[in-house]
Amino acid sequence: MQRPIDALERTQTLLAGCGIRLTDVEKQEIELTDFGLADYPRSGLQLLTYINTPRYCAKELVLFPHQTCPEHLHPPFDDTPGKQETFRCRWGEVYLFVDDDALTLNTERGTPTCQPPAGFEQWYTCQRYILLRAGEQYTIKPNTRHWFQAGKLGAVVSEFSSQSRDDLDVFTDPNVRRVG
Repeated sequence: MQRPIDALERTQTLLAGCGIRLTDVEKQEIELTDFGLADYPRSGLQLLTYINTPRYCAKELVLFPHQTCPEHLHPPFDDTPGKQETFRCRWGEVYLFVDDDALTLNTERGTPTCQPPAGFEQWYTCQRYILLRAGEQYTIKPNTRHWFQAGKLGAVVSEFSSQSRDDLDVFTDPNVRRVG
């Protein structure tokens, strides 16, 4: 996938609007990923990785309106239980669907206004969700299926996690390829 200038500029504008200032080097390191599905930006994600070591990882995730990150999990590797991640919403709204029995099927915030991308519904099996608004966060346990979608305005989410190994992520949709 090419790095569309408009998507990069939109990403930088959304981050700046949250007060997140980037260096020129960081601006060049923003990743646009289409997950190999060829329907970017409907399925996709814009992200910047600040640091990723065997001990911890920090990223900014930017989602355009109704943009979806496909369902996946972070399996165990190298004697670890897999990646544990905390999503903290900085701006907008993000619907986080998680295979977590602690969440209810219908939370106090009602039925989600988002849906899996048309034609791909069979690959979205998580039904329990939490709606994160600015200032709210949720931690996903290792090896737990999840997917997420921005609300009508989009979202900026900070991710704090144990080591990220994107190459090991397991996606429900066998057509997904985790490539930038």
